[in-house]
Amino acid sequence: MKNFLQTTHEIERQFLSPFACQAVHTKGRKVPQPSDGLRTEFQRDRDRIVHSKAFRRLKHKTQVFLAPEGDHYRTRLTHTLEVSQIARTVARALRLNEDLCEAIALGHDLGHTPYGHAGEKVLNRFTPFAHNIQSLRTVDCLECGGAGLNLTSEVRDGILNHTSKGKPATLEGHVVAWADRIAYINHDIDDALRAGVLKTKDIPKVYIDAFGASHSKRINSMILDIIYFSDAQNFVCPSPEKAELINALREFMFQRVYTSGEAKQEEKKAEDMLAYLYEYYLNNLDKIPKSIRELDSTKEQKVCDVISMMSDRYAVKVYGELTVPKGWSKL
Repeated sequence: MKNFLQTTHEIERQFLSPFACQAVHTKGRKVPQPSDGLRTEFQRDRDRIVHSKAFRRLKHKTQVFLAPEGDHYRTRLTHTLEVSQIARTVARALRLNEDLCEAIALGHDLGHTPYGHAGEKVLNRFTPFAHNIQSLRTVDCLECGGAGLNLTSEVRDGILNHTSKGKPATLEGHVVAWADRIAYINHDIDDALRAGVLKTKDIPKVYIDAFGASHSKRINSMILDIIYFSDAQNFVCPSPEKAELINALREFMFQRVYTSGEAKQEEKKAEDMLAYLYEYYLNNLDKIPKSIRELDSTKEQKVCDVISMMSDRYAVKVYGELTVPKGWSKL
């Protein structure tokens, strides 16, 4: 019988950069499992994430604009897919491990709260909370009824370290961290233009000159800069000049979009709702699912777990059930 996995490992050995993370060299899983003889360990991780409940919930989690009117605004799911596409493009050009990049990208935002960073801000009022740490906790502890997905060390590291403060252990982790930044800056510009929060003329000329005037040109120029600057190197990042401009464009978006009245007009309502849910579950731990209650964690963490697992619309549903009076039925 043909050994497909052995063939894949040999292809990686011959094709991938000497700086790439080959699947055969993975540090493994917390709980060792036998090979399935077909997929590499990183491919198995990708499939576990795609089939997880947390991944499906991303389609109903907000990106920037809360409860937008329209079909074309990004959600956490579409953002995740865009990050994956950018990461795989960069990885392929640099001969890094696409499967590892894809698995990290697909799992990097699984721990995000409902209503995006507004939800993260609310939980931080009560207890330290960061979505990257919660994403790792989601794949380690919360999925599969508390058993977790038992992912490889490299994928777990990439999920934890995808933020700007992180230091991924693999080049593939660095690829996803930059892909995440490129994706959200550019699709948030696109959504802001669609919402009328920004006009094309509002984007400073220095960024137009550096990256291009259209959505596709901006993404393409950022990707190409990373590829050309990092080619055959034991690092992945943009050139210093472009990195400074990317960070400056991100700061521009914070000033003009992320804190704008249009983007945040419903945020106070969302924050009040999630704060109510936090207090409710903190005082009614018996209402938290048994699989979370039985975890070895603080009561504050259990509340963060149950809230972070909610989609936007499910949080609204629960809030409505707790606060909106129900009609009396006839006896």
